[in-house]
Amino acid sequence: MIASTPQPSYYAVIFTSLRTAGDQGYAEAAQRMLDLAREQPGFLGVESARGDDGLGITVSYWQDEAAILAWKQHAEHSEIRERGRSTWYETCQTRVCKVERAYRFDR
Repeated sequence: MIASTPQPSYYAVIFTSLRTAGDQGYAEAAQRMLDLAREQPGFLGVESARGDDGLGITVSYWQDEAAILAWKQHAEHSEIRERGRSTWYETCQTRVCKVERAYRFDR
């Protein structure tokens, strides 16, 4: 689904990853992180896609940089992030951007 975000400005965290083979508990952990992120103050929404080749892009939207930092420092999120690095990802990259303009078309 496409996230419903407020009028800018707000922030986007773009997480791009290439998975390792096999699930190894990934699906359950990813769902838990999504559920937990939705509970965080300043969380605005998320969009995520993963191709058959293992390349995934998840964009989460946040009210401000303080909300992003709080999420980064959340104990359970930190634990899962480390498991991702040791088990689930061949490579990953995070980018933080300020959204200054947004356009939408709905049929």
